Amino acid sequence: MQASSTYDVAVVGAGVFGAWTAYQLRRSGKRVVLIDAYGPGNSRSSSGDESRIIRMGYGADEIYARSALRSLQLWRELFARVDQPLFHQTGVLWLAHEDDPYPLKTAETLQKIAIPFEKLTTAEISQRYPQIGLERISWAMLEPNSGVLLARRAVQAVTFAAIKTGVEYLQDSVKTPTATGKLDHIETASGNRISAGNYVFACGPWLPKIFPDLLADRIHPTRQEVFYFGTPAGDRSFAAPALPPWIDFKDEAYGLPDLEGRGIKIAVDRHGSEFDPDSGDRVVTSEGLAEVRQCLARRLPALKDAPVTEARVCQYENTSNGDFLIDLHPEFDNVWLVGGGSGHGFKHGPMVGEYVAARIEGSKEGIEPRFSLASKASEHRRAVY
Repeated sequence: MQASSTYDVAVVGAGVFGAWTAYQLRRSGKRVVLIDAYGPGNSRSSSGDESRIIRMGYGADEIYARSALRSLQLWRELFARVDQPLFHQTGVLWLAHEDDPYPLKTAETLQKIAIPFEKLTTAEISQRYPQIGLERISWAMLEPNSGVLLARRAVQAVTFAAIKTGVEYLQDSVKTPTATGKLDHIETASGNRISAGNYVFACGPWLPKIFPDLLADRIHPTRQEVFYFGTPAGDRSFAAPALPPWIDFKDEAYGLPDLEGRGIKIAVDRHGSEFDPDSGDRVVTSEGLAEVRQCLARRLPALKDAPVTEARVCQYENTSNGDFLIDLHPEFDNVWLVGGGSGHGFKHGPMVGEYVAARIEGSKEGIEPRFSLASKASEHRRAVY
């Protein structure tokens, strides 16, 4: 790349939101550059690690159920195009407590928009999935068409597909813009000067670092621990398709089956402490491991003493309520802020890319007020999971 270059759109951040945005913009004919400080799927990113659940269930939030459905279609089309099987249709199992309204609302929404699901009694769960412990579980719901995305490689696949279609890629860090009004250019740490008609900052946990005055109180990166546990030699009962990903919403926990021999994955879906994606140490805590082991003993009791095979520290970048941020910067008329994945955003990357591309094209159709900057408060009241 030259020291000074001009594009229709410069996308900063090659995570799942930025990569899909660059890909969709290029497919619409735009000249696009995609810039990332550490590289697509890197270990500091919120789009890293090996796997993510993709499920349609979102309680009463029909907007995200429809988005997940559309996104799954686009993920599958991309994987077919690049000939990489990075989606496993394992189904996703919701484990419902008696006093938990979220799975009930999820079932109502899925039925409303004709997404297949199956309700299971505890007897049916035990017969179909005898590995799963049912302490405090009253019933379950299976989404048969949902499953697992191989996250790190999926982000890389989108990025490489974008490059193959003509997106230019630059690994560099971008400095905070200082002008106001219409942004003329951005500068990188290595001295590149990049001019574009529009700029998309899809930087995940780095958004509040690049725009601290605007976003430091609106997007909060939190430290999240993930654990993998080894399964018995020769035992396939904890691998897909024998075991699907499961979500225990009431207990704030989820798990994935053994995929590609990495072991089962379990995490607690609760916001951790504030975290810096650049300088934060990514070493798990004994307290985090102890809590996850309790969950493991409760939900997969045969593995209660299983060894840890891998452990990761990633981060969520949370908005006040869990809704995405996709809006113009209030001080620039050509700078788009795209982020706030809030721990559930990965699956929606294709929809986010389509949405941002439509906004840059000037379309007013389908604008979602819940994605606006004005809707993001400084006080956290998580409502979207």
